[in-house]
Amino acid sequence: MTADIIDGKAIAADLRARVAAGVARFEADTGETPGLAVVLVGDDPASQVYVRNKGRATKNAGMRSIEHRLPASASEAEVVALVRALNADNAVDGILVQMPLPGGVDANRVINEIDPAKDVDGLTETSAGRLLLGKAGLVPCTPQGCIILAKSVRTRLDGAHAVVLGRSILVGKPLSLLLLAENCTVTMAHSRTKDLAAICRSADILCAAVGRPALVKGDWVKEGAIVLDVGINRVGAGEASKLVGDVDFDAAKDRAAAITPVPGGVGPMTIACLLRNTLIAAARRRGLAQPEI
Repeated sequence: MTADIIDGKAIAADLRARVAAGVARFEADTGETPGLAVVLVGDDPASQVYVRNKGRATKNAGMRSIEHRLPASASEAEVVALVRALNADNAVDGILVQMPLPGGVDANRVINEIDPAKDVDGLTETSAGRLLLGKAGLVPCTPQGCIILAKSVRTRLDGAHAVVLGRSILVGKPLSLLLLAENCTVTMAHSRTKDLAAICRSADILCAAVGRPALVKGDWVKEGAIVLDVGINRVGAGEASKLVGDVDFDAAKDRAAAITPVPGGVGPMTIACLLRNTLIAAARRRGLAQPEI
C-alpha cells in the first residue's frame, strides 16, 4: 500500500477561497468589512514571519488586517491594555496575540483578557469550556484544520478509533474533543503512556502533535489508517537542515491509506481556519447566521 498524500495546501486554498466569497456576501449584506487584529510583542524572527503571512492572507480574503507591534520591553499591563482596547473596538472582529510572549508577560492572563466573541484562536477559558460542553463557539485553528483534512479522506468519521499523541491545550486536548464530536472513539496518549506503539497500531485515525521528530515509526501505523502529522521540527544544520514531522513519513506512507506531509499538510490549514473563524465571529457579533464555509 502507498498512501494518498493529503494536500493541505490545496485544501487550505479552497477554504480561503470560500472564506473570501463569504466575506463578499457579508459586505454586501452589512456594508462592513470583517477585521482581524494581530498583536506582536517583541522581535522573534519566526513570529514576525507568521504575522506577515497572516496579514497577507487576511487581506487576500478581503478582510481588514490590523497589526499592533509592541517592543520586547512592553510590560504585561501594556499588553493587557492593548487587548482591552481591541475588545472595545467595533472595527475589530477577531483578536490574535502571537505567541510566544516575552518573559515577564503571563500568556494565560493576556489570552483570557480577549473577549470570547473575538477569540479567533479559540484559546480563552470560555472558548475551551464551550468546546467541552459541545456549545457553539470559536474553535482552535489547528485542530479544526485536522478535522477538515481527515474528512477530506473519510467524509464521516463515525465509529473510527482516533489516537491523539499529545495533550497540549493548543492541539491535543481540543482535537480530542472535536473528534469526539464527530462520534469517534478517542484515545489520548502522552509521555507517560505505556506501550505507545501498540496503541498507535490500533488507530484508524492517528494524530501526532508532540514536537518530536519521527517519533512515530512506520510499523506503529495500522494498515489503512489516516495519519495527521501536526509536528513541525527542524533537523540538521545550515543548508542541510529541513522540516520534518512527528511521523517517519517515508515509512508510514507504505502502510497508511492517507497521510499529511510536513511541510504542506496541517500547517496551511491553520491560517485558513483563522480566516474562517474571523468571518464567523463577524457574523455572530452582528446577530447573523453562521456563514456556510
